[in-house]
Amino acid sequence: MFLLAGPVAFGAIALGLGLLPLPYPLFVVLQRLPLAFPLHMVASGLALILIPIAAFLRRRRAVHRIAGRAAAVCVAIGGVTALAVAMASEATIVARAGMFVQGLVWLGLLAAAVMAIRQGAVTRHARLMIAMAAVASGAIWLRLTVYGALAAGLPFDPVYATATWACWIVPLILSVLLSSRPESKTAELAPGRLSRVEV
Repeated sequence: MFLLAGPVAFGAIALGLGLLPLPYPLFVVLQRLPLAFPLHMVASGLALILIPIAAFLRRRRAVHRIAGRAAAVCVAIGGVTALAVAMASEATIVARAGMFVQGLVWLGLLAAAVMAIRQGAVTRHARLMIAMAAVASGAIWLRLTVYGALAAGLPFDPVYATATWACWIVPLILSVLLSSRPESKTAELAPGRLSRVEV
């Protein structure tokens, strides 16, 4: 997923900044949301880049904290504006609902992850961040699904409507299942100190 995140992220940022021509459906959304749409594209694209960076730097606490906070800001902006973009879209009601719920889930996981780390629950925080990354990956899988459907000559609307739900729900379920496996070690951060409990 990380190898695919870069091109999708930079493509979204370029579209948000007006460096690439928008497909007509996105151009319509831009006309309706001249501020929220570019913010959504740029913030969400940056989130796709910053989330894996924060995860990669998790053992370097100071740098991880900076990258994590930057990612959280981008997710917050990208998630809030995603709600407006979903409502302004010309897609079917099912597709718009899928995008809207994805934004809500993304914001909910962010809030839960922030709360977990403030409570010192490092393991729960990590699992929530993995889930948040899985929901973010929906942007990648959605594009791949749409390109594949167009190449195969499949009807766009039903494929897009299904994909706007499946492309983030399936990764989310898989991330929850994989991150819930029993571990030999768990780490919890008490306020002001790090303690590791051997099981």
